Amino acid sequence: MNSFLHGWLIIDKPYGVSSTHVVSRLKYFLRSTFFPSFKKMPLKIGHGGTLDPLATGVLPIALGEATKTVDYIMGSLKEYTFEVTWGESRATDDREGDVIETCPLRPSPSEILQVLPSFLGNISQTPPIYSALKVNGVRSYARARQGEEVVLSPRIVTVETLTLLETKKNSATFFIRCGKGTYIRSIARDVAKTLGTCGYVSALKRTKVGLFDLSCTISLDNLERLGHKISENLFSLDAVLDDIPAVSVSEEQAKALKQGQKVSFSYEPQLLLKGEEPLVVVKTQGKNIIGFGHYDVPLMSLHLKRGFNLD
Repeated sequence: MNSFLHGWLIIDKPYGVSSTHVVSRLKYFLRSTFFPSFKKMPLKIGHGGTLDPLATGVLPIALGEATKTVDYIMGSLKEYTFEVTWGESRATDDREGDVIETCPLRPSPSEILQVLPSFLGNISQTPPIYSALKVNGVRSYARARQGEEVVLSPRIVTVETLTLLETKKNSATFFIRCGKGTYIRSIARDVAKTLGTCGYVSALKRTKVGLFDLSCTISLDNLERLGHKISENLFSLDAVLDDIPAVSVSEEQAKALKQGQKVSFSYEPQLLLKGEEPLVVVKTQGKNIIGFGHYDVPLMSLHLKRGFNLD
């Protein structure tokens, strides 16, 4: 893959398409634009966090060697705005599912505000049965669609912020900042239940993933119109690695590291993330990233844990 196709594209995902569809459409576009004679050539593309078809907004797409950094953006905080419609429970916990229960109660703004603090911090959350989680090797949503009774275990997720933005007679709009694995549909379902009513997500927009917000995004249609100029909208491979300490090595050291050798290296261990594996981003003195390195504090040596092939 061309060197300028290693990095991140931040797509503004439209309503009604899956994250997988976005990846497939991008693969077709990249092959037809840059490799028209090699349409079956494999391309490394991945996304940094699934968005349901009804959801819109920030969908980070990793190209080439940036796919090796997907785990780091998956663990980033994410921000959403979402609307909850009161009075109905849906099988999917969003507006696409069948109505399975109705409730007459419509909560007041003061009642909503009173329960929100109980959803902050590390909370126990049961994922929706219509989710991509696997149960004995089969996606939960596939089992649910076949009429099977699906029981998912609760998990601990982190909610940093949950704010009420607007209320209407039959709905309310919220802002949330949350950690990996948080299901907004479950938040909506559980807030409604705590309020003594039922509800489902009727609109959902992801506004930020890590450092990437809506100002970083481009639509699929605009991207395809750019053609060969897509590099103008490509964020660098290491854009998602800002919270990992970086070290600079000489060209000679870089060559040795790429060959699997350890190199002597003096580094301030207090700069490493406390309690974490001493992982560093390794760059040349010319600021070219070569990979992730492991720093051995007692031996004061560095070796490459995972390299990037950007040539």
